[in-house]
Amino acid sequence: MTARPRVTVVGDVGLDVVCKLDGQIIDGQDTRAAVTVVPGGAGGNTAAWLARYGMEVSLIARVGDDQAGRTAANELTADGIDCLFAIDEVLPTCCIVVLVATDGDRTMLADRGANKALHPDDIVLPEGPGHLHLSGYVLLDDASRPAGLAALHKAREAGWTTSVDPQAAVHIAAAGADTFLSWVEGTDLLLPNDGELLALGGEEKVLQKVRSVVVTHGKDGASWHSGISTASVAAPEIHQTDSTGAGDAFNAGLLSAFLAGASPEEALLSGVQAGTAATARIGARPVA
Repeated sequence: MTARPRVTVVGDVGLDVVCKLDGQIIDGQDTRAAVTVVPGGAGGNTAAWLARYGMEVSLIARVGDDQAGRTAANELTADGIDCLFAIDEVLPTCCIVVLVATDGDRTMLADRGANKALHPDDIVLPEGPGHLHLSGYVLLDDASRPAGLAALHKAREAGWTTSVDPQAAVHIAAAGADTFLSWVEGTDLLLPNDGELLALGGEEKVLQKVRSVVVTHGKDGASWHSGISTASVAAPEIHQTDSTGAGDAFNAGLLSAFLAGASPEEALLSGVQAGTAATARIGARPVA
């Protein structure tokens, strides 16, 4: 294994209102649920899991000038994360309502709040060698896209490696596969799930634009495709508590191993183990 570079994550930070449903939602009627408010946001989740794996982590995000934003910064800082947050004087901190079905699958109602206003001027990368991990939500919002593109450009200029999680198939379809792939062209690792890979046009098309694609298959594990070789691992166990943040955790587990020089199989296993751990409890962050 080699010395791991600092990872700078660019992505959303906010609160998740997680509603673990007792049954199927019936329009116009009441549905019982266990409701929990927990820290969330794809950027914050991945950063927290990276810190759990002993990585040096910086996190670039935008939060509101409110208690939610201050609490988010304090909690992440306590985890050892360097929070490079811009404070928005107008928009509130991100809040997401997460509806978790009895089988653990989640549906999200997202208000990105201050994250929508992330600006290229907010992207100040730490000095020295590093790796940039970018959440696709930043690219998939017209308002924050210039910041995401600036992050990728600055990372490449600095000679960093890069990874991008596309995050949302429905928004990729709206933007268009060719358009999204033009934004991430040259990325070292693209990290879609099966639905996102389908929205992007499939493995062969994606590998024309990025160096490697790592695909998560939910309960069926994950696979790595480089155009030269392929590796796959199965999920070691299956939980049905809450799938929120499983992909964010997978990204952290994978990157912690990959950046230490692990083989694709070893990196995949690390990612799948982290993603599996995330589904075992309510909330997207590691247990304190």
